[in-house]
Amino acid sequence: MERGLKEKQVHSAYRRDMLVAFAVYAVLLFGAIRLARPMDEGIVRTLLLVSPMIGFGLMIRALIRLVGRIDEYQRMRMLEGFSIAMAITAAATFTYGFLETAGFPKLSMFSVWIVMGVSWGLVCAVRNVIERRQQ
Repeated sequence: MERGLKEKQVHSAYRRDMLVAFAVYAVLLFGAIRLARPMDEGIVRTLLLVSPMIGFGLMIRALIRLVGRIDEYQRMRMLEGFSIAMAITAAATFTYGFLETAGFPKLSMFSVWIVMGVSWGLVCAVRNVIERRQQ
């Protein structure tokens, strides 16, 4: 299916927004690790350690802007894919919570984001394969 000019512009703007957000995140992350880790505990250290969340907030903004720019059908498809991915993430993290009580090692909360991202990517990939087969 050929993408229209408006759709290309929307996705180009999204990629640009996300690239800037990721760059801000990366700079703040490396800065926070380098500066804050050796510091004594306190409010300044805490603020430095959470400062990468500014970049993460910009990523959320980029996603919100994308959703606002796409048409209703694309929005519905995105919401469906995201919903399925969140259900998979909930099942996986809940299951691992039970496994932790059985003696499995504790995992960082950072792993939830990885499961969520991989789930969303897999849902999108599987849906694309199914759609291509149906055409």
